[in-house]
Amino acid sequence: MNPPNPKVRWGVLGYARIARESLIPALLRSTNSEFCAIASRDPGKLLECRGRFGEVRGYRGYAELIKDPDIEAVYIPLPNSMHREWAVRAAEQGKHVLCEKPLGLNAGECQTMIAACESNRVNLMEAFMYRYTHRTRQVLDVLRSGVLGEVKFVGSTFRFLLSNPASIKLKPELGGGSLYDVGCYPVNFTGLVADAVAGARPGETRPSSVAAGFVREGGVDVSFSGVLTYSSGLIASLNSGFNAHPFVHSEIIGTQGVLEVSDTFFGNAGVLTVVAGDKRTEIPVVESDRYRAEVEDFADAVRGRRPPLFGLAETVRNAETIDRLLAAG
Repeated sequence: MNPPNPKVRWGVLGYARIARESLIPALLRSTNSEFCAIASRDPGKLLECRGRFGEVRGYRGYAELIKDPDIEAVYIPLPNSMHREWAVRAAEQGKHVLCEKPLGLNAGECQTMIAACESNRVNLMEAFMYRYTHRTRQVLDVLRSGVLGEVKFVGSTFRFLLSNPASIKLKPELGGGSLYDVGCYPVNFTGLVADAVAGARPGETRPSSVAAGFVREGGVDVSFSGVLTYSSGLIASLNSGFNAHPFVHSEIIGTQGVLEVSDTFFGNAGVLTVVAGDKRTEIPVVESDRYRAEVEDFADAVRGRRPPLFGLAETVRNAETIDRLLAAG
């Protein structure tokens, strides 16, 4: 007989870089999860995974893994174009699903995935790991404190220089492009701020209008800039790209102060800076094990029969906003 509340048993669909460098190690560090199975179409990657992480079950096909009755939850780090299919198929096998961002290529795909998970009574979560950092919690604390006054502007950027011309991020048939890959983070961050300053439920506040510009090469955007406006008077500037020096930074500007958020989406230690009049205050940020926190919350949700802390209302809002930005550009 299994002990009460055993660790959640996970399988991973694909030996992608984010899986081997971040998510699988987080499973091994976690207190409530167990890495049990890996699926890859490349037998060499199965061998590499076992050599690095120990004797886990290896499957040559994703369908074989999701049929394993011992697996309770799956993590999907596959190319964006494959998220919908494998999330739905996993749900139909009774597996809980943690899926990399963006959850789907559009809001319709997301709704299909949500419906499949709801009908099969399994949890679904989009893997925005930055939502589990001390940095994000500190940002919310500053917003709730009122020190910024009435928030009027949000600016958020996530860009890097992509040096691999063969990257899946550059393949339109796989759901490539900077907005899907890293621009989705500033979209989500802006939504988080908009909800917080409006005192709204997560995912409730939507922009009244959007504008967008793209630089496209080979069928995908390599640079994106967008503007969101809200009925409250809040305006947001969003930026992402693959074609320039790395830069990850956000700023929130109110009538009484400015909050500067360096490394917005990372888990490293640092500071938030609040500028109010002539006063400049640095708020320490401690390092966060964001992937472990994400995994542990999801596993706790599985065991507790509750939704994960990062909810699907925000996922749908994000997808709808991205749809509107793509249509506007």
